Amino acid sequence: MDPAHGTWSGSEQGAAALLSALVRQRSVSGDVAGQVAVIDTVLAAVRAVAPDVGCEAELDGPHPWALLRTGGDPGPAAPLLFACHVDTVPVGSSADWSVDPFGGEIADGLVHGRGASDMKAGVVASAAALVEACRRDTPAALLLTSDEEVGCLGAVQARDVVRALAPGAVVIPEATHNRVHLGHRGALWLRVVSRGRAAHGSTPDLGVNAIARLADLTVRARTELPLAADPFLGPETVNLGTLSGGTATNIVPDRAEAHLDHRVVGDGADLLAWWEHQPEADEVTVTSRLPAVTTDAGDPWVARREPASEPVRYFTDASVLAPVLPGVPIAIWGPGDPARMHAVDENVAVAELEHAIRAFRALVR
Repeated sequence: MDPAHGTWSGSEQGAAALLSALVRQRSVSGDVAGQVAVIDTVLAAVRAVAPDVGCEAELDGPHPWALLRTGGDPGPAAPLLFACHVDTVPVGSSADWSVDPFGGEIADGLVHGRGASDMKAGVVASAAALVEACRRDTPAALLLTSDEEVGCLGAVQARDVVRALAPGAVVIPEATHNRVHLGHRGALWLRVVSRGRAAHGSTPDLGVNAIARLADLTVRARTELPLAADPFLGPETVNLGTLSGGTATNIVPDRAEAHLDHRVVGDGADLLAWWEHQPEADEVTVTSRLPAVTTDAGDPWVARREPASEPVRYFTDASVLAPVLPGVPIAIWGPGDPARMHAVDENVAVAELEHAIRAFRALVR
């Protein structure tokens, strides 16, 4: 399918084919060219059926973004903003997949491949909503960001244009089985380095093993970290993502490094301070810091959407957008199974994609 030639109508018809085309475009976080290609494809698909759509973009930087919006004077109405990221996590070993992870295969009522649920299905549904808004002269916009999976870096670059847009509400169409959710925990990612003293592997008593020091610290963290909890967002967590060090089997390692992923309900200051005060932590660096997000369930706009009573468990670009849009309701709401996000054999049901398109088109109406 070539969406630029108008085979997608902006509705459910052809949506699975457009999603398949996006899945076939590899756009792993950090791949600037791949992410720009997805942005270009979405813009071409929208303009094929809504040629007057406007676009403001920064595609030449390390973290590209684009803001597509309905043309004309919006009048007093604040636009509705759909905010999507176009990057995906890596595939891992393709041998573990039963399908080509970048094949975009459509079979058994599913679109298969990396990014199908996280979140290219949401991109397609949002593009359909923007087309509907263009047809009806309803103010709406679609933000396409890069590198969300590694810290919402594209959203950081686009936050000024979002502030200037001043939307009245925001939809983040991540995979939620098309249920409306009103928040998520934030993230505090740390790199912790422990240093030792090298020695021959036959005389470990003459060295200081940095891996052992760091391993002891990470084990102790499981019971001593001051993890907080929130009545809505739930408990804070920590995940030891990577632990590395050493150069050879017969050398006592003099350096080890751990990368930790905390999901936080506050600003994470207490957790950061704990790591900084541990004797085995010779260097602590914040690699990403994203605040938690909540929207009041009593907000008139979200109350009509029958929101779920629990937050989503992952973070989204809302961590960057909410601080520049104080008081603006943000809903995490889109097609796909959260359990398929980042998973081997990722897929999304075509029926869920089509349901999201109908719901989003009704929303702009």
